[in-house]
Amino acid sequence: MQSKSSKDSAESPTDITEYYKHLSLFWTDIIHLMSSKPQALTSIGPMRAFAANSKKIAVELIEINENLLGFNQCITEYYKQLSDTWGISQKKVNQKVPEIPHDVEQIESVKRIWIDIFDNDFTELFDSKKFGANYGNLVSKELELTKHWNNIANVILQSVNLPSKEEVDEVYKEIHSLKKRVSKLELELKKEKRKNAK
Repeated sequence: MQSKSSKDSAESPTDITEYYKHLSLFWTDIIHLMSSKPQALTSIGPMRAFAANSKKIAVELIEINENLLGFNQCITEYYKQLSDTWGISQKKVNQKVPEIPHDVEQIESVKRIWIDIFDNDFTELFDSKKFGANYGNLVSKELELTKHWNNIANVILQSVNLPSKEEVDEVYKEIHSLKKRVSKLELELKKEKRKNAK
């Protein structure tokens, strides 16, 4: 039987998450208030912008933690399905090949049996709806995590007056397009020079 103090200390993950959400938002509000005061240290230069945007970062981190919980559940289920299938397949192989092979033909036979059984069982797993749904959720959670990390990076870059990743990518695409146009024009110019030289 558990004592009352151990029951109280065993809070649910949702309660803990809510507690840290509240705590994080409280401190970001405090930093935001400090940044709005002229005498505050955070009102100078990029620190003011960072302090003003710190609430956005805190919200993103909270959402990352929620998504990370879902991601961890999906990846645990993913590896559980793989290991369960591996165990079942190996048992089938062990039942079909009870003796240790002694010559090359027997070893090749065991390899073919092993490959056939594993191929069939894993194909069946990968075709199952349960595996597909879990894998879809896993990829979805991973993309959500990436989106949140990109949002945090953009907020930080914006705070220090640097271009965002999207803006840099846009400039890179434009430079690439200009390079292609310049090389095309250079080729046309060379062709014109050859025609004029004849």
